[in-house]
Amino acid sequence: MRNFKTTFSTVSFAFLMAIVLFPSCKPKKIISQPVVQAPVKEAPKPAPVTEADSDGDGIPDSKDNCPNKAGTSSNGGCPETVAAEPSFNYKNILFEFNSSVLKTASYSVLDEIAREMKKYPSMSFDLNGHSSAEGTDKRNMTLSVDRATAVKSYLVSAGISANNLVAKGFGESMPITSNDTEAGRQLNRRVEIKKN
Repeated sequence: MRNFKTTFSTVSFAFLMAIVLFPSCKPKKIISQPVVQAPVKEAPKPAPVTEADSDGDGIPDSKDNCPNKAGTSSNGGCPETVAAEPSFNYKNILFEFNSSVLKTASYSVLDEIAREMKKYPSMSFDLNGHSSAEGTDKRNMTLSVDRATAVKSYLVSAGISANNLVAKGFGESMPITSNDTEAGRQLNRRVEIKKN
């Protein structure tokens, strides 16, 4: 029995030692390597489809309002248009014989001219007065200057800057038709307005 006691004591002692010494040991974690997947290859992208650009302006025909004329994107693919300046070559401001008083029929023409001139406030204009061949050269020169001045006064009263208007007289030196008939002479008694 003594052997049994010795064996039991030894086993009990070993068991107690195991309980005392081993609880402080933690179980080891298993380190696992992350699973690395091979990268998924994207399908190759198709090459971009180049749309036709017939006029070579960089705007595809499908978006170009004028596919056969080079233009700008701001104008829908059409060429930019520049509004033409009016010529201001008015010749139908007529006067009575030996007079620098405007005909009533000229008022509507001068009103239209003033409206157009106001659109171009920095532009200057020549007011060229003319006369028919009746009378002396000196009288016709004075008459042509007075006619140009009458037109200038009307335009200034309509709101045009006097600095933009230059009144000149040419007398009978520049007829637009023959002075042999009264109809021709009436057309020669005039003021022409031209852009300076």
